[in-house]
Amino acid sequence: MIADVITIFPAMVEAALAEGVVGRARGRGLVDIKVRDLRASATDRHRTVDDVPYGGGPGMVMTPEPWFRAIDAVIAERGRPGAVVLMTPQGRRFTHAEAERLSRLSPLVVLCGRYEGLDERVTRTVVTDELSIGDYVLTGGELPALVVIDAVIRLLPGAIEAASVADESFSAGLLEYPQYTRPAVFRGMGVPAILTSGDHGAVDRWRREQSVERTRTRRPDLGPED
Repeated sequence: MIADVITIFPAMVEAALAEGVVGRARGRGLVDIKVRDLRASATDRHRTVDDVPYGGGPGMVMTPEPWFRAIDAVIAERGRPGAVVLMTPQGRRFTHAEAERLSRLSPLVVLCGRYEGLDERVTRTVVTDELSIGDYVLTGGELPALVVIDAVIRLLPGAIEAASVADESFSAGLLEYPQYTRPAVFRGMGVPAILTSGDHGAVDRWRREQSVERTRTRRPDLGPED
């Protein structure tokens, strides 16, 4: 997979992408991610990427020219993107299904907005998807972009064990069942006997029941089937 992240804080993004599953996937060549500094596409000596909003109001708005120049540079180098994603509180909610969809779209470009957002001409003509990770506002799009990238990359073949992806929360519309490991007894708390029974069929049924019950009590909006 090919992905590009455009931001005014490239070091912040690079630091996170160097670790864990994403860092290993990059090292093995499963994904080619480039983090691009938006300010490199500015045209003045101050590398300006924002200005006051037309019509007045608080804050600053990110100017269109650097974004268009940066995206044009990505297209010239990588080809036409499968999706250009803007992280914004105004976007639709990012879900596991969205992660699965984006994992099939390469090249992928992720835009990290700041301040009062991007000039609408960028959003209207370049952006294909506006996504939000929740109903709250952060200081910028870098953390949401990292959330999306992490969720997408772990779905790529070879990034993690395939069974882990198939059997986790949201993959089948259910939350994952409770997990236990050694020791068998810790501070007086034991492991459910079914998990040490050796009866794999019974274990599977128990896990399914626990997933359904956990989803009903914690996330009834997911609507698990019986």
